Amino acid sequence: MPSPANMKKRRFDYLFLFSVAALLAIGSLMIFSTSPTLGIKLGDTYYFVKRHLLYLMLGITALYYGFRLDLENLKSKANLVFIISLFLLLIIYIPGVGRSISGAARWIDLGVITFQPSELMKFSIVLWLSGMLYAMKDKVKDLWRGLLPLLATVGAVILLIVIQPDLGTALVLSAISFILLCAAGAKRAHILSLAALGFIGVFLLSITSTYRLKRLLAYLDPWKDPQGIGFQIIQSLMAVGSGGLWGLGLGASRQKYFYLPQQFTDFIFAILCEELGFIGGVGVAFLFILFAMRGFKVALSTPNYFHYLLTVGITFWIAMQALINIMVVIGLIPTTGIPLPFISFGGTSTIINLFAVGILLNISAKSLVVKS
Repeated sequence: MPSPANMKKRRFDYLFLFSVAALLAIGSLMIFSTSPTLGIKLGDTYYFVKRHLLYLMLGITALYYGFRLDLENLKSKANLVFIISLFLLLIIYIPGVGRSISGAARWIDLGVITFQPSELMKFSIVLWLSGMLYAMKDKVKDLWRGLLPLLATVGAVILLIVIQPDLGTALVLSAISFILLCAAGAKRAHILSLAALGFIGVFLLSITSTYRLKRLLAYLDPWKDPQGIGFQIIQSLMAVGSGGLWGLGLGASRQKYFYLPQQFTDFIFAILCEELGFIGGVGVAFLFILFAMRGFKVALSTPNYFHYLLTVGITFWIAMQALINIMVVIGLIPTTGIPLPFISFGGTSTIINLFAVGILLNISAKSLVVKS
């Protein structure tokens, strides 16, 4: 227990906080720039801007709560949080409760707002696995008694996500689980076998689903059907390319006028590159790299094994999601439907991501207190 003198020195990683604050500021500017075109259809030019500001206030409140949270108490509640998340994933299939958008059943309709359980599950899987791996210690090296029970549970969750359908989130959950098992010291042979099975599974899911196969074909040759399956990626590349080095200027995008779908959600990075140019895109990428570097530094500096796993999981989850989104936008991988953390419009993701950031700041502060 830190002494009162040490408690006065309690502080956190300000560079880490700066990276998050800068990304949030850029995201708010881009939502202000890109969303009015769709807001007009709803009768309020700033409809999405107002909602974003509401989500941002709730997210900052969640960040503060995460920063002040008793992490030992959180660890003891890991199973409960996981069960609640699993329950919410299941009830989206109940008529009148779940809401389907564009053929995907991913939301719970709360009337005024909608809630996306898969976003909560990203955090829950990190928390649950960190708690389980902390308790198991070296048992994770045992395939039958340690690894397989964990994989069976994670596999069931991923199956529920795939059914929605949401292969992008399923891939993120798989990657989170993989990196946490690596961080916990699972055997290399087991990890490599899992990776091979994962690649086979993704390939089979991609070719056995009509809409996923279309996405794959659009990625391989979008110009084969420029007005159909290739339309979105072509418009995205046009937005990125037309920005040049310095961009057209904030608010000057042409692609946001109903050319590029999801212009302020999954493909907001394309409009950002169009308006702020290559410099703006690189700047955002740098902020995510800074976020990842400082996050992993916090992980390496904490003496608490549970905090270490939790920090690795959260940092990797958000950084990995950012990487996937940017790679989709510039045409390096097929479309996945993954938003860009801290920048894309989205209520559930904003609140959950900022709560997770609060926990990282919490761990950072505790690590610095111990060093003091």
